[in-house]
Amino acid sequence: MNQISKLLCLSPALFSIIALGCGTSSNPDDVPDLNTNPTLIVEGFPNGGAIPQRHTCDGEDSSPAIEMKFISDAAQSLVLIVDDPDAPMGTWNHWILYDLPPNTTTLPEKYAPPSNVKTGANDFGRSIYSGPCPPAGAPHRYFFRLYALSVDTLGLLAGATRAQVDSAMEGRVIAEYPLEYMGTYGR
Repeated sequence: MNQISKLLCLSPALFSIIALGCGTSSNPDDVPDLNTNPTLIVEGFPNGGAIPQRHTCDGEDSSPAIEMKFISDAAQSLVLIVDDPDAPMGTWNHWILYDLPPNTTTLPEKYAPPSNVKTGANDFGRSIYSGPCPPAGAPHRYFFRLYALSVDTLGLLAGATRAQVDSAMEGRVIAEYPLEYMGTYGR
């Protein structure tokens, strides 16, 4: 028998052995997630989609649930900023969270930060989430940006402004960040 004939004869047997060794599992936890890129997901709407009214000033004005996956091992803290670059007076800040622990994987809907996480002053003059509230007209874009930092704290007190947070982050943002997720809202 030549080499090709031997290979053809062995192929069905070899295929059966390989197939048996590659069985599937009914447990989804056994299936590896091949996407290990840092990911930011804002629940309740697709990236680029309309933000549900409950997360706006026309509804409950509650923060949406947020999921963070595969955050860099080099991260020592996280910063989350939500802003509207389409506001008539320039970029309008809706939520500024800083000193989030790097192992944070979710923020539940209506998130109330613990004392070790600081909330900056948004452009409504409040240190809480304040949802989309655009004037009548074309929908505005709202960007959720997650930054991973090389320091465990920005060294700022609660209530810092966006300018103070941006200044404190300078030179401390890990290369592949920020992660962005965008939603729209109009009236």
